[in-house]
Amino acid sequence: MRTLIAIPVYNEERYVEKVLRRVAEFADEILVIDDGSTDATPCLLGKQPVEVIRHKENRGYGRALLDAFRWASVDGFDWVITMDCDEQHEPAAIPHFTEAIARNDADIISGSRYLDTHDGADVPPPDRRRINSMITKEINDRLGLSLTDAFCGFKAHRVSALNRLDLTESGYAFPMQLWAQSAAANLRIREIPVKLIYNDPTRTFGGPLDNPVERMAHYREALELAISHANETHKIEDGKPAISFCADTARCVGA
Repeated sequence: MRTLIAIPVYNEERYVEKVLRRVAEFADEILVIDDGSTDATPCLLGKQPVEVIRHKENRGYGRALLDAFRWASVDGFDWVITMDCDEQHEPAAIPHFTEAIARNDADIISGSRYLDTHDGADVPPPDRRRINSMITKEINDRLGLSLTDAFCGFKAHRVSALNRLDLTESGYAFPMQLWAQSAAANLRIREIPVKLIYNDPTRTFGGPLDNPVERMAHYREALELAISHANETHKIEDGKPAISFCADTARCVGA
C-alpha cells in the first residue's frame, strides 16, 4: 500500500520548513505543489527531500489538488492524503488517517474540525464558521450526505476512486465538486476528527472571496454547477444518489 502526502503551498515561507520536517516523521513520500509562490518558499523547498510541482503563477487551490491527484495516479499510489502547510493541520494526525485507510471501508476519509470537541481548539472567524455550517447543511440536504465539515482540506483519497471522477474546479470551490461527484459515484465517505486550529484569523482568500456575501454566493453557484454536472455524468435522476456514508469509526449512515 503506497500513500502519498500532498501539500499545496502558496507563500508559506514562515511555515514550510517546520511543517515538512514534522510530516517527514510520519511519511516517506511527500509531494509539495507550489502554486506560484512569490516569497522565499521556492528556495526553501529546494533544500527539502521532497518532490515538488511548481506553478509559474498562482492557479488556485483546486488546481494544486488536481495536480497532486494526477501525480498519485500516474506514479501508482493507492492513496493520497492532502493537508495544508500553515500549521493548521497537525502532521501528528497522519497516523489517524493511515489507521482509517487500513480499515478498507471508505474511499474518502475527510477530517472534521467539528465532529468531536478537542481540548484547546481554536475559535474560527465567525463568518467562516457560519458559511461552513450553512454550505455543509446545503450539501447534506442536496446530496443525502451527513458531513459535519465540508471544507476541511485534511483528507485521504483512494486513488482508484478519484480516477472515476471528472474533477476540474481550480479554486476554493473545489469541495463543492468533490462532494457532488463523490456522492454521484457512490463513493464511501468517512469523517474522522481533527483539531480545529486557526493560527492566523486574518488570513484572506484574496479578491472578492474576502467578502462573506460574495463567498457564500460563489460556493452556492459552484455547488449548483457541480450537482448539474454530476447528474449528467453519472445519470442521476433525482439528485440524491444512494450512498454509504460513514460518519465516524463506530457507525454508518445510509449503509
